[in-house]
Amino acid sequence: MSSSGTWVLHVDPVVDKFLRLIPRRDAERLLVAMAQLLTDPFGGDIQKMKGERNVWRKRIGSYRVRYELFPTKRIVHVFRVERRTSTTYAR
Repeated sequence: MSSSGTWVLHVDPVVDKFLRLIPRRDAERLLVAMAQLLTDPFGGDIQKMKGERNVWRKRIGSYRVRYELFPTKRIVHVFRVERRTSTTYAR
């Protein structure tokens, strides 16, 4: 699935704080990936989250960026970035 044109990116303040706390190299890599969401929020290693209407997950190395799409307004809202560890998906 691809999109034409650009989207507007909204980044939650919690994500800004997280990016300031992780190593600069990782933060820069995540910022580049988030910028790519502006041109194509459906590109890369993404997965739609089950049970959620318009929530997606994008994998960037050992990090996961979760974002919500508002297609009619062409808005991408990044609301969580987390580092995946061996216990991330443990139940």
